[in-house]
Amino acid sequence: MALRETVEAEGVVQATTPGVAVVRVGLVGAGNVGGALFELLEREGDAVAARTGLRFQVVRVAVSDVSRARPVDIPASILTTDALAIACAEDVDVVVELMGGLEPARSVVIQALRNHKPVVTANKELISSEAAALYAEAARSGVDLLFEASVGGAIPLVRPLRESLAGERVTRVMGIVNGTTNYILTRMSEDGVSYADAVKEAQSLGFAERDPTADVAGHDAAAKAAILATLAFGAEISQSDVWREGIANLRQEDVAHAARLGYEVKLLAIAERGTGPSESSPEALDGNVSVRVHPAMVPRSHPLAAVRRAHNAVFIEGDSVGELMLYGRGAGGAPTAAAVLGDLIDASHNLLSGTCSRLAVGPRISPQPAGELWSAFYVSIDVMDRPGVLATVAGVFGEHDVSIRSMEQMGLGEEARLVFLTHSAKEANMAETLESLAALDSVKRVGALLRVLGEVGDGA
Repeated sequence: MALRETVEAEGVVQATTPGVAVVRVGLVGAGNVGGALFELLEREGDAVAARTGLRFQVVRVAVSDVSRARPVDIPASILTTDALAIACAEDVDVVVELMGGLEPARSVVIQALRNHKPVVTANKELISSEAAALYAEAARSGVDLLFEASVGGAIPLVRPLRESLAGERVTRVMGIVNGTTNYILTRMSEDGVSYADAVKEAQSLGFAERDPTADVAGHDAAAKAAILATLAFGAEISQSDVWREGIANLRQEDVAHAARLGYEVKLLAIAERGTGPSESSPEALDGNVSVRVHPAMVPRSHPLAAVRRAHNAVFIEGDSVGELMLYGRGAGGAPTAAAVLGDLIDASHNLLSGTCSRLAVGPRISPQPAGELWSAFYVSIDVMDRPGVLATVAGVFGEHDVSIRSMEQMGLGEEARLVFLTHSAKEANMAETLESLAALDSVKRVGALLRVLGEVGDGA
C-alpha cells in the first residue's frame, strides 16, 4: 500500500513534504519531561522527518493550570485542562502521557487505547501497578503501549527485554535505576558529604524533589524493578511485590568505612531467579524469583561501583547471552524526552503500517519471601565500651546462625563502634540477630545494615 493510501486509511494527515507523514500528538502533561519533549519536537522536527519520514505536530496539551508560566513556549490555543478529552479527540493520532501518578493517568491511557490510539508513557507508577490490565487493553485494541522512558531515562532497557531478548531465558536483572540516590551516595563516598547535605545538594540541582521520599525510601527504584522483572520473567510482578529498603538510615561513616574495605555503597534493584526449578513457564516461577531494592556494598572491581553521580547502569544476565551492561543518563527531562521520542517514532510507524508490538504477560506470581534470601552482611553497632560486651555481641550472632567473618572496633569515648562483616547468612536469621542485639542493655544503637554483593572478599 502506498504511503499516502496508508496515511489516509489511518486518518493521519499527509505532510506537505512528499514522503513525510504528519502525526498529530496529544500531550498529557507539560512538566519537566513533557516540556522537554515539546521543545525537542520543535527543535529537531526537520531532522526527525528526514530520518524517519514522520513529522510530529503537537495539537493538544493537557496541563493542570493553563495560566501558569512555563520554561517552554506552548501556544495557549492548544492548552487544555481536560486530559481525558485528549484521549477522545478525533484530531489526535497518538497520545503521550507524561503526567505521572495513577489517576487520572490510568483513565486517560485506558480511554486512549479503547479509542484505538497508540499510547507512549513514562509513567513507572502506572506501568508497575497496572501492567497486565494495560497490556490486555492494548492487545484488544490492536495498538501500541510503549514505555521505554519509564525505566532508566535515555538508557534502552525496556526494548531489549521485550524484543531483543524475548527468546532468552533471563536469569537476573540488577543495577542502579535511581539517579537521585546514586548522586547522594557518590557525594557521601567521594567527598565525605553528610547524608542530609547530599540530599539538599541533590534538591538544589534538580535531581531530587522537595520531598525526596520516593527516591531515598526506594519507592521509585521498586516501581522500576517491578517493570523490569515483569519483562524479564514474563509474569506479572507488581510494585507492591518488591521488597524495599532505602538509604535514609545510612551514615557517612558507614559509606566511608565501606570505601576503606574496598567497596562502594549503591542502591540496587535486583530481580533474579532462585535456585529451584529451571522451567521457564510463569507458573514454575511462583515463589522462585526474588525482586528487591536495597543499599548494598559493591566491590570496586565490579563495573557498578564506577557508576557515579546521577547515572544509571543495569546488568542483564541470561543463559545464552551471558552478561550485558547498559549504562547512561538515567534521569532528567532531556534524556527521558529522548526515550519518549524513540517510542513515539515506533508507535507512529506501526500505526501507519497497521501493526503494533505484541506484549503479553503471564499470571501474577508471588516472589520469594525476603526472609528466605541469603547474603553476606555489613552491620555497625554502637555499644558501651566495657569488658565482656564484645563477647556478648558476638554470641548473639552465633545464636542465630550468623557467622562473623571479620570485626573492627573504633573508640567513641565511653562508647565503641563495632563493625561486623558476616559470611553468607539467611535474611531472617540476620533480622533476628539485629532484634536481639537491640534488646541488649549494652547496645546503644544498631546502625546501618548493608548487604554485600557476592561473598565477602570474592570481588563478585
